[in-house]
Amino acid sequence: MVDAAKEPDESAASESGATGVSGAASERAAEKLDRPLPEGVRRRVVGLASDALGGLPAAELPQSLRQYAKFTPARRAKYAATALAAALESEPAFRVRIAERLRLGQPDLVKALESGTVPGAADPMDVAAAAYLVRSAGWSRLVTEAGEEAERAGAEGAAAESARLVEKLQAELAELRAAARADLDRQRAESEEVRREAESLRKKVRSLESDTRRAQAETRRLAGELEAARAQAAAERGTAESEARRLRHRVSELETAAEQGRRSAREGRSVEDMRLRLLLDTVLQSAQGLQRELALPVSQIRPADLVEAVVPGAASPHDVARRGLAEDDPALLDQLLAIPQVHLVVDGYNVTKTGYPTLPLEQQRIRLLGGLAMLAQRTQAEVTCVFDGQDLDVPVIMAPPRGVRVRFSRTGETADELIRRLVRAEPQGRPVVVVSTDREVAEGVRKAGARPVASVLLLNRLARP
Repeated sequence: MVDAAKEPDESAASESGATGVSGAASERAAEKLDRPLPEGVRRRVVGLASDALGGLPAAELPQSLRQYAKFTPARRAKYAATALAAALESEPAFRVRIAERLRLGQPDLVKALESGTVPGAADPMDVAAAAYLVRSAGWSRLVTEAGEEAERAGAEGAAAESARLVEKLQAELAELRAAARADLDRQRAESEEVRREAESLRKKVRSLESDTRRAQAETRRLAGELEAARAQAAAERGTAESEARRLRHRVSELETAAEQGRRSAREGRSVEDMRLRLLLDTVLQSAQGLQRELALPVSQIRPADLVEAVVPGAASPHDVARRGLAEDDPALLDQLLAIPQVHLVVDGYNVTKTGYPTLPLEQQRIRLLGGLAMLAQRTQAEVTCVFDGQDLDVPVIMAPPRGVRVRFSRTGETADELIRRLVRAEPQGRPVVVVSTDREVAEGVRKAGARPVASVLLLNRLARP
């Protein structure tokens, strides 16, 4: 109970004491500086204020400084220096709060300033900054003296720095002069060496020029001798060529005579064994098929049966057209593919663009090749599908179906030209059927002995189960 009674008295005493201090501070604040705050003192004051700003409540801060309250002290000192200096000068209450923070951080220095003494070991800038914030007696004098001392120290430091810089520059100049003299001496020595080398090279050049003139004279002499040797060799070569022509003519006569003798001694045989074998198989299978169709009795093959000739009634791609079937009748294609050893050549894009032109090219190829594979499996015919490949940007990667040969035309060649080359590669007499609606292709393969049919015929045949 006694302590509780004492508290109001102590609070009242504290308030009265604060009122007295505030009045004394107001009297000291009336002092003014006769010139702007020195820059060193200003930086020190701004640093103290930026450090203390973060510990003050936002409500106690001036309006101009509230936006910097959340900054770090370093950022406040950098970006809010002008605002802090202006607030300290124009807001006495804010300056008093900063002074109270300084009193807590440096109590000895503040007490010394308030008692009218200046610590001898203290930094003049710290003393001036504390005096400016606390506004102790004679604070303006302390700030002015600190600024003058800082200016003197700066001037002395600048003079000392200038002296050191002059000494350094003089030393560097002496080094550069010594280096320049050394470079000059070295360049003189190098120039003398270059002069001697140039003189030696001139002597060598004169010697080489003399050697060159002698070599040119020798070259002209040798060129004359070479020309004479060439003329003599040309004459001798002409004589030798005349003799060689005479001998070649004699050898040709002897070879002709020997060939005639060999021809009369052996039976007629073709040098194109492969084409002849294929043609012979075709003829034999055609004869066997015709024999089965006419139900003729099996007879032994005689040598005369192997003589190449047109057999009346033998089946061929052109004979099928005489059986009265329509050009788009799938039965017509079945009859053509029933011919032994028949070769079916298909103009791929001509067929796909006739039957299903809206599909992408890749899907067109896949659909056509799938149907041709089934057709080849059923008929056992040789099937070749040709696509135009001259405009392809990249090679086509695909696995040809079993039983179907897939070919793309080369660069600079159309599919029509490739089809005509395939037809010409077959031996005369082998049945070849070409599927294409192109009139030029049909005429070309017809002249080569093949049987052209329209694309719609193949499409109808592939559509049939």
